[in-house]
Amino acid sequence: MNWATFYAVISGVNRHSTGIGRIWLSVIFIFRILVLVVAAESVWGDEKSSFICNTQQPGCNSVCYDYFFPISHVRLWALQLIVVATPALLVAMHVAHRRHLDKRIYRLSGRTSPKDIEQLKTQKMKITGALWWTYVISLLFRAIFEVIFMCLFYIIYPGYKMIRLVKCDSYPCPNTVDCFVSRPTEKTVFTMFMLAASGVCIFLNVAEIVFLMGKAYSKHLHRTGDATSVAWIQQKLNFF
Repeated sequence: MNWATFYAVISGVNRHSTGIGRIWLSVIFIFRILVLVVAAESVWGDEKSSFICNTQQPGCNSVCYDYFFPISHVRLWALQLIVVATPALLVAMHVAHRRHLDKRIYRLSGRTSPKDIEQLKTQKMKITGALWWTYVISLLFRAIFEVIFMCLFYIIYPGYKMIRLVKCDSYPCPNTVDCFVSRPTEKTVFTMFMLAASGVCIFLNVAEIVFLMGKAYSKHLHRTGDATSVAWIQQKLNFF
């Protein structure tokens, strides 16, 4: 997978987000993508070849490995990152639609110079109106997907720990055989680190939702207060 392209897509969307959203992007890139590419892939690179069972029965190793480790941690983390980042595309499509409408308005008003068009492309969109709803919904889906994958990890690997020894009696193993996992402690440490990073991302998504809702509520109260003040002034003028 080309993680550089993946990061470019997310960072392009994140330009229009809040400060919390930019922190989320940093956590995704530094503590998840970089760790996954630089360290985790090398740790799990030999996982199947180093999974050894105390039998020479052909096929026993493969069957036992598939039973206890139905999906690789690295592939599951890669799938998690892709799925979690997918809601950001909703924001990207909404921003592209808004820019298309703004471009039409520019053309109708006669502002067709290359400078105006370039300024429109680099302009940061304010998270208001329909874009606010799209952004908040994308944050909700991000948090939900993170929780789903954390539960999925727990179901596949109870306790999030990489066990050292497994006992397998699946066919074609001749009897119950002992199988040994390569570097279980190191893999457990990486698993805990990635899950902690996922937990931080969930916290940042929830914090950003609370921030946006608080900001929107504050603006609503401000508008309501202004309208009340205007109505009170008009009432006093009518009284006199």
